[in-house]
Amino acid sequence: MQAIIIKKPGGPEVLQVEERESPKPKASEVLIDVKASGVNRPDVFQRMGGYPAPEGAPDDIPGLEVAGIIKEVGQDVKQWQAGDKVCALVAGGGYASEVTAPAMQCLPIPKGLNFVEAASLPETFFTVWSNVFDRGNFQKGESFLVHGGTSGIGVTAIQMVKSMGGKVFTTAGTQEKCDYAIKLEADLAINYKEQDFEKYLKDKKEEVDVILDMVGGDYTAKNINILNPEGRLVIINAMKNAESIINMKKIMVKRLTITGSTLRARSPEFKGAIAENLKKYIWPKIETGEIKPVIFKTFPLAEVSKAHELMESSEHIGKIILEI
Repeated sequence: MQAIIIKKPGGPEVLQVEERESPKPKASEVLIDVKASGVNRPDVFQRMGGYPAPEGAPDDIPGLEVAGIIKEVGQDVKQWQAGDKVCALVAGGGYASEVTAPAMQCLPIPKGLNFVEAASLPETFFTVWSNVFDRGNFQKGESFLVHGGTSGIGVTAIQMVKSMGGKVFTTAGTQEKCDYAIKLEADLAINYKEQDFEKYLKDKKEEVDVILDMVGGDYTAKNINILNPEGRLVIINAMKNAESIINMKKIMVKRLTITGSTLRARSPEFKGAIAENLKKYIWPKIETGEIKPVIFKTFPLAEVSKAHELMESSEHIGKIILEI
């Protein structure tokens, strides 16, 4: 098979195409003939040497989500068969023409979607469901803030929460991105380069029940200040700074919950439970068009370095996809 290999930690240029032996599915896995693979921020961190793959996943082939056709199934797999079209969350190895995936981490490609669109779904949809709906316990009628509203996570979170009956606020770095967030039906989009989101929401008398944060640093204290009593702050990255100074008294008085998670190292059973919820609650909304994949640009596998350069520029809106 063809695979993208991280030759050594470094910039986008360290990603190189190599021929590798095809992987063999374990008893509970499937082998997927990959047609498209999503590019995500954790892939960049792995390329730079800061996000090692969990045990059992390739440590030199990045890629956390794919779409394609099942080529082979393990002996214990009952729910899939060769020829099924699926998208899947994987712990690594997705930048390749073939990859194995736990059967329970696969989902059928929603009706009406092509492989590129389907490959844009797993990583962000699993992440948002796990952190907003499971860990953050979002409930219909609550207000929700996601930072980075036009990132892959952001466009997913806006649409998912809105479709589940939430009031949605977001932040973004340009007016164009704010306008796009509103197009996705965010109720408010704040240009963080021009306005302080805490002051803006307070001036609008808007408080928030659940926040999904990827920034960290001084955003943490601001998030705490705007949360309603019983509010929940869920942290999934700290791109600005992993350390924050916060007022513990505010957490106690407002009875806040501050939590966070990473998904990559969790068990197939844990991810399988998320997949079942996505299939039940979210996949029907994709098939009706209520939730839409947002694809910014596609690249052929051999141009993966350009895809990473675009990811690092943060100029994109939505997902970046490799076509294989």
